[in-house]
Amino acid sequence: MLSKLSDRLYAWAKGWLILSILAGIVLFLGATEALFQVFSHPALAGKVSLDSLFFYTPETAFSAVASYGDAGRARMIWIHLVWDFFFPVLYTAFVSLLVSWLFQRGFKPGSKLRKLNVVAVGAGCFDLLENIGISAMILIYPARLAVVAWLSTIFSAGKGIFGVALCPLLLIGLVLAAMNRFRVQQQAAIGS
Repeated sequence: MLSKLSDRLYAWAKGWLILSILAGIVLFLGATEALFQVFSHPALAGKVSLDSLFFYTPETAFSAVASYGDAGRARMIWIHLVWDFFFPVLYTAFVSLLVSWLFQRGFKPGSKLRKLNVVAVGAGCFDLLENIGISAMILIYPARLAVVAWLSTIFSAGKGIFGVALCPLLLIGLVLAAMNRFRVQQQAAIGS
C-alpha cells in the first residue's frame, strides 16, 4: 500500500501542481486571519492550544479544555474542524509532492530511499488524528476520558516526529537534486 502511495505521489509530482498548492496555502493562510476574527473570543486569549504541544498528559489536556470556557470551547471546535482539517491536507499535499519532485531529481528510480516520500503523509495523518482527538475532548467535556487524551498526545508526538523527519529529507532531496542539476533521474541502462 505504501509503495502504491509512493508511486502515485511521484506521478502527481508536477511543478505546476506543487506551485498551485503553495498558492492555495498562501490564500488559505490569508483567509485564516478572517477566520480567527470570526472565531476569536476573549476566553481564548493566552490559552494553550493542545495541537501546539509535542506531548501532554491527560491532566494538562483536561485543564486546557476546561480553561477555554463554554464560549471558547464552542469556538475551538470550529477551528479544529475547519482550519485544522484543511491546513493539514494542504501542507501534506504540498510537502509530499515537493519531496517527491526533489527525489525524482535526486535519486535513481530503483533507489529504496525514494519510498521516503510518504513521510509527509504520515505527518498529515497524525495531525488529522490529533485534531479528531482534541475535538473529541472538547465535544465530550466535562467528561474526561483519559484514553482519548492519551491517544491525542500520541498523535501529537507522531506528528512532531514525522515533521522533524521531513526537514532532513527536504534538505537531502534539495542537495541531491541540485547536484543533478534538477534533472529527472533515469533508471541506469542494463550493462552500462
